Amino acid sequence: MSKKFLVTGGTGFIGSALVRRLADLGHFVRVLDDDSRGKRLRFDAATLEKIEIVAGDIRDLEAVKSAARGMDSVCHLAYVNGTEFFYTIPDVILEIAVKGMMNVLDACQAEDVGELILASSSEVYQTPAVIPTPEDVPLVVPDPLNPRYSYGGGKMISELLALNYGRSRLRRVLVFRPHNVYGPDMGWEHVVPQLVLRMVDQMKNHPSGPVPFPIQGNGSETRAFTYIDDCVHGIVKVVESGRHMEIYNVGADEELTIAGVAGEIAKFFGREIRIQPGPVQKGGTPRRCPNIQKLRALGYAPSTPFSIGLPKAAKWYAENSDKRPRKG
Repeated sequence: MSKKFLVTGGTGFIGSALVRRLADLGHFVRVLDDDSRGKRLRFDAATLEKIEIVAGDIRDLEAVKSAARGMDSVCHLAYVNGTEFFYTIPDVILEIAVKGMMNVLDACQAEDVGELILASSSEVYQTPAVIPTPEDVPLVVPDPLNPRYSYGGGKMISELLALNYGRSRLRRVLVFRPHNVYGPDMGWEHVVPQLVLRMVDQMKNHPSGPVPFPIQGNGSETRAFTYIDDCVHGIVKVVESGRHMEIYNVGADEELTIAGVAGEIAKFFGREIRIQPGPVQKGGTPRRCPNIQKLRALGYAPSTPFSIGLPKAAKWYAENSDKRPRKG
């Protein structure tokens, strides 16, 4: 049965992929985005014919209410992502988190939209005590003075608001926590593109022999990377089959070291690297990998191992390295 979805942040990396999938499934999709982090070029002509795009800021209540009008469901993805932004604009991240979430909730009530699907984040786990990490571990902000936690803290606030409004004011509320989603054209402020572009730059300076490759930490830190197609597959499973007031990890359970990631990047370029360890930004976590049994129970299974997904992302960034933002 087709539905009408509003996707906030729908021109972003995950948002645009979700919009395409929902539209391909026959749903009507309206996008609300100010394109500050997203871009409409992520949609081809065929997709643009199926969807409606509304320009607006998630912090503008009237814009959100107007976009929600006539919708059956809101998928709320509007946020500011990118690790470097956690440290540089923590106030903006929290403003968008709190005002945006409140505006979405107020719009749902004003326009009688009974379903809300909220995009949270693996950052709510910070440094989890259990690996792989299930959805029911305690969430903490280890240090409110560290600007990094603006991102995870904002997501925690968003979850609390959505779930507690869901007790009586909404008919169906679901939360999904994506884990280290990557792929072509994902933005520039993330681990995979930054490492790929570092390799591109280092190869120019070292055309032969092992390539010096500086990283944060010593390379033993781990993450579980999720290819964008798998992520969207998981989100759609949550939308279609998730239970009201439930939280679902969306990701892959292939835990990789950062040294291993660097090695895969070197393999793609056909070079050898010499890892140069460096300092870790305060607040980083040594390990992160989700327990995805709840999502598997809905019929989900990741199908793109990192060895298959990484070359797709690396190829895009190598071919588009000249388009990266220039600092200063």
